Amino acid sequence: MRSAFGQQFDVPSGYLNTASIGVPSAAIADIVESAIRGWRTGGGRPGDYDESVEIARAAFGKLVGVDAGRVAIGSAVSQLVGLIAASVPDRTRVLVASGEFTSVSWPFAAQAARGVTVTEAELEKLGDLAGEYDLVAVSVVQSADGRVVDLDALRAAQAGGTRVVLDATQALGWFDADLGWADVVVAAAYKWLLTPRGVAWMAIAPGVEVVPHQAGWYAAADRWGSIYGLPLQLAADARSLDTSPAWYCHAGAAVALPWLAGLDRAAVHAHCVGLADGFRAALGMEPAGSAIVAVRTAGAMDRLTAAGVVASGRAGAARVGFHLYNTDADRDRALDALTG
Repeated sequence: MRSAFGQQFDVPSGYLNTASIGVPSAAIADIVESAIRGWRTGGGRPGDYDESVEIARAAFGKLVGVDAGRVAIGSAVSQLVGLIAASVPDRTRVLVASGEFTSVSWPFAAQAARGVTVTEAELEKLGDLAGEYDLVAVSVVQSADGRVVDLDALRAAQAGGTRVVLDATQALGWFDADLGWADVVVAAAYKWLLTPRGVAWMAIAPGVEVVPHQAGWYAAADRWGSIYGLPLQLAADARSLDTSPAWYCHAGAAVALPWLAGLDRAAVHAHCVGLADGFRAALGMEPAGSAIVAVRTAGAMDRLTAAGVVASGRAGAARVGFHLYNTDADRDRALDALTG
């Protein structure tokens, strides 16, 4: 067990794979285990999880910088981005980063039959080019290598009429930035938000029109009074885009997200980036202000694995990520593997 930011973690030494799967605190894992035990013993009831859904929804809103009424729930980023992509007008011109995570770019590419076009550009050029497009869809922090998009440039493009869709999956939980200005912010929970896989959220700005293509009973104004029959009676806010929640995952989210939202975000950011930039410096790399580092040295992944460091291979590199539960010892173990 190790302590970090007031919580206890069972994370093993050398675990640097949060960019793939985050490790929950003991408190988060205990509540999920309790929920599954209730299921196993016949003690769970569907309505029991509504409170957890709303607690996590509000905390996600706080992390992004919006009120809970602007937040919809889903199960994956591609599902939520797909709602946006299916709702844009015909012939919408979309700009994405080259090598972008496909859950961000593919939903728009799938709309080609309607004349929607998707153009790739280098991440560093996105801000300069954004004003030429109707919509920009991009990860705040790139999954493959941890590069951070120029949010100020995108915000300037938005002021000129370009819609901005942000995937914050690799950012929320450690990255200290205001995202509430964006037209859409989506994020999955199972990485830096330390919640079981199966939960995602989407924050939507006023004026963004989204067709509730997946409308079901959980999107109703009165959920438990709208299980059967017509007419369609959707919630008046972003809940109209909800899909049925993965109950046990939301039980964990209701513990994880309020805790993360209540932390000193600047301190978390400094801790994670401090470890990552220290790691980069020791390898002769420039600081990047990101918790994710891609190591392109030949054999890096094999050497890390042999040393008991948990990392992931992405886009031809060994990817490591430093979260709030990581320590100097984790960083040094990886450095010894790569430089020893």
